[in-house]
Amino acid sequence: MTKERLYLFDTTLRDGAQTAGVEFSVEDKITITKLLDNLGVDYIEGGYPGANVVDTEFFEKDRTKNATFTAFGMTKRAGRSVENDPGVQGLLNSAAKAICFVAKAWDKQIEMAMGISQAENIEAIQSSVEATLSAKKECIVDCEHFFDGYKSNPDYAISCAKAAYDAGARWVVLCDTNGGTMPDEIEAIVTHVQQSVPGSHLGIHVHNDTEQAVANTLAAVRAGVRHVQGTLNGIGERCGNANMISLIPTFALKKPFCDELEIGVGQKELEGLTSLSRQFDELLNRAPARQAPYVGASAFATKAGIHASAILKDPSSYEHIDPAVVGNERNVMVSQQAGKSNLLTVLERVGLKIEKDDPRLDQLLRKVKEREARGYSYDGADASFALLARRTFGQLPQFFRVESFRTSVERRYNANGDLITMSEAIVKIEVDGEMLMSVAEGNGPVNALDLAMRKDLGKYSDRIDDLELVDFKVRILNGGTGAVTRVLVESRDNTGERWFTVGVSPNIIDASFEALYESVTYKLMKTES
Repeated sequence: MTKERLYLFDTTLRDGAQTAGVEFSVEDKITITKLLDNLGVDYIEGGYPGANVVDTEFFEKDRTKNATFTAFGMTKRAGRSVENDPGVQGLLNSAAKAICFVAKAWDKQIEMAMGISQAENIEAIQSSVEATLSAKKECIVDCEHFFDGYKSNPDYAISCAKAAYDAGARWVVLCDTNGGTMPDEIEAIVTHVQQSVPGSHLGIHVHNDTEQAVANTLAAVRAGVRHVQGTLNGIGERCGNANMISLIPTFALKKPFCDELEIGVGQKELEGLTSLSRQFDELLNRAPARQAPYVGASAFATKAGIHASAILKDPSSYEHIDPAVVGNERNVMVSQQAGKSNLLTVLERVGLKIEKDDPRLDQLLRKVKEREARGYSYDGADASFALLARRTFGQLPQFFRVESFRTSVERRYNANGDLITMSEAIVKIEVDGEMLMSVAEGNGPVNALDLAMRKDLGKYSDRIDDLELVDFKVRILNGGTGAVTRVLVESRDNTGERWFTVGVSPNIIDASFEALYESVTYKLMKTES
């Protein structure tokens, strides 16, 4: 039987950016885009060019290799032509290959909030779609508040969707913007809409305000939509959006979806899902949800003795899938075999081909578990894991040795009477038996340390000229002023590669220095001929 294609549209960088406490920099967006592009989603919605400095810069060039790079924006304003609407022109002139317009579909909001007529709203949808097609870009229309609009005035809500379809939109997306619609309502309404717009052109976008965003998405797919929108780990406004990390394995592994539909995420990408989910949480500087379906640390864990006994005899008795399929592992006591399987996958990802019976794997596994107990996390720090593995396997040269470092922070008034803070760092490094000492001032002690360490690496100095510290995140692992701190550093060079390194210590400066040292070492390892 030929399977139908189901298209995945990720809106982490746009709708997910509305999460309380989440702010994406351009560098964050580039990193997350790469994760999504490698995962196999079909569309990556990057934000709203023209709405803010970050999004405008992000859309200066196409950021994807596989997925369709998509911009978000509003349909043209009533009373203006498309040519005289700066918002629409910003979208048309961006590097995006597709544009996703948000269009009102609730008569109450159109008249009360927007202050325009229902006819003007329909005309804005049609004109915006036509302008997008003229610019040779793919067009998607998100019908905002569609389900509330349908309940208020079904004929008008459907007329908004049909106007977008008739004008040539590739996808007309039905949005449960308030997140209050039930799965049975979703299925019934989507079924009715298909009398006017075929399911092959319909999408679904739901919020999680009743904790049914995933269920509502599945209901819409069962009813016939072939385009689904969601975010990594379900982030989003208020209670979040449909969780793409839960949807992807459900579509790939659960009947009837896996029998009838195919998605762009392959088996290899599916096996990296747990790592991707946790890496994304590290980027957000938050702890991964232990009980997250499929990818959580407790998703395949059990404490009950009778359950543990049954799992050892037949894992399927308490596991709905093999955890290794999504890159997770069984947690019934420590399983060396499960741990080895995961290690081999990660080792291959960082370029190390190791035989599964290599005795050094046991040694590496012990080190990883030991260090994770102390606060390290390698899900979001592949570069640090690669270094740890190479050290364990005797494949990492000692490029330089840090003899000592010292930092100082001085807060004082300058000659103009302004209160200033000055940071200075001194680093002593040994290269081939020669002791080198460097001093640098920086914008804070970590920046000063970074500058001092890289100031003079002897014969290696020219190999780190293009090394740049991109981001720096701090996580407090337990309470109090004496808490253990985990630092995650993101670096890049002129090859375009980005990598993450981690440091852990009760002292935040010490943890930061460890992550910086790892970053420099990784760069040198990369350039080793």
